[in-house]
Amino acid sequence: MIIAELFPYAHAVFYVFTALYAITTIACMTVVISENRNPVRSLAWVTVLLLLPVVGILLYFFFGRSLKNVMMISRNSRRRQHINDSLHSDDPNMLHLSESSRQIIHLVNALGEPHFLTGNEIEVFGEGADKFARLKADLLSAKEFINFQYYIFSADTIGKEIADILIRKAHEGVKVRVIYDHVGSWSIASSFFKHLRKEGVEAYPFLKVTFPQLANRLNWRNHRKVVVIDGKVGYIGGMNVADRYVSGEKGYRAWRDTHLRVVGSAVKGLQYTFATDWNLMRRNPLHQVCPDVEVKPEAQKVGMQIVSSGPTQPFNAMSMVMLRAISLAKKCIYIQTPYFLPEESMMAALLSASLSGVDVRIMIPLYPDSKILKYSSLSYVKECLVSGIRVFLYTARMLHAKCVIIDDEFVTTGSTNFDFRSFEHNFECNALIYNRSFCEQMKRMFMNDSHTSCTEMSIEEWVKRPLPQRALESMSRLLGPIL
Repeated sequence: MIIAELFPYAHAVFYVFTALYAITTIACMTVVISENRNPVRSLAWVTVLLLLPVVGILLYFFFGRSLKNVMMISRNSRRRQHINDSLHSDDPNMLHLSESSRQIIHLVNALGEPHFLTGNEIEVFGEGADKFARLKADLLSAKEFINFQYYIFSADTIGKEIADILIRKAHEGVKVRVIYDHVGSWSIASSFFKHLRKEGVEAYPFLKVTFPQLANRLNWRNHRKVVVIDGKVGYIGGMNVADRYVSGEKGYRAWRDTHLRVVGSAVKGLQYTFATDWNLMRRNPLHQVCPDVEVKPEAQKVGMQIVSSGPTQPFNAMSMVMLRAISLAKKCIYIQTPYFLPEESMMAALLSASLSGVDVRIMIPLYPDSKILKYSSLSYVKECLVSGIRVFLYTARMLHAKCVIIDDEFVTTGSTNFDFRSFEHNFECNALIYNRSFCEQMKRMFMNDSHTSCTEMSIEEWVKRPLPQRALESMSRLLGPIL
């Protein structure tokens, strides 16, 4: 009564807000259902919206919305970008590749900009110190332009060294562009990037998270790590710009990761990926052509494709590539990943491959950088072991490498983790390499890691793990689809 006397329209306001909330909830559920997603995931979001008033709506707007088929770059801009630096496609038959490799090449060409590029020299780095020493030397040699993109660009020792080089080259007249992910580099002081811009470096965040775009952008992260120098040298892999990859941090050893340095025609694919993201942010297509570079005779047999994937695509490109490659495997599948949270179809493909006699091995860190992700990943171990998949726990330090090796001539590495977020929510970039010699080199690295830095699990040992750990694994697995 007192409330009614003080606020004569309180009941009316209450009914109006209740009606608006009900309409919003029903609208969200309608959108979820109409998007024709995975039925289990759709049902999960409908349940959240019904059982968690207000909180469910907020969770959906931040983490549940889909960007599929959203045209983030205009067709006209894409057309101008194609004219500036169009990709070509070599004939896969000239390298005498297997039928499986040709099918994957055809799939990638159908999913995006058609390109299969031969003539590539590849240098592999498993340690950050080696990679950044080489990268700094290449940056210092730049004459025309540097296109530099990382998920995390830290303002620590290695970050400041790289920043100083970029500023120096900008002062020399080199065109320097930097893309960093706003969420990934959230902890970095804005003054670090303001200083870069003040000194002539064009440094900008990807999908800057600001109000009111907070809900639209928080969940979409550009996880790519791409560098192009003068259109002649390119870098792609899993390492961010941070001391944790070089000297370690907080008393821990430097992270183990995989990164590639590429010289040859595949640099055009890396340039195209960077140009697409730059166009999205700045709305001005790049006019930087990658020249043809002479490579060693043996490099002519190294075929590559650069695959960019993201939530705006009608198909999840890297998810489809991984699924097809695993399904075509006849001899072996070796996977290194910091987080192992496979989609249901991917898990089924791995299990069926192992049960069919394919040698399937999975390597994950025992001590990842997230306890929730650790237990989520471990929840899949029993299924793997029962089906005959060999599981290796990397115990020496944090394993951040993202590499998949299949049979005798296929390798993919880049920024894509073997998890839901990479396959569905992140903007990722991977290199697909088709070459027997390179495949053998990556197998040796995998075997060296498994022999010197890992503990192989057995089903007998695994079933003895403590009950509290099993409970944590089961609970963490429920969060898998949004992690």
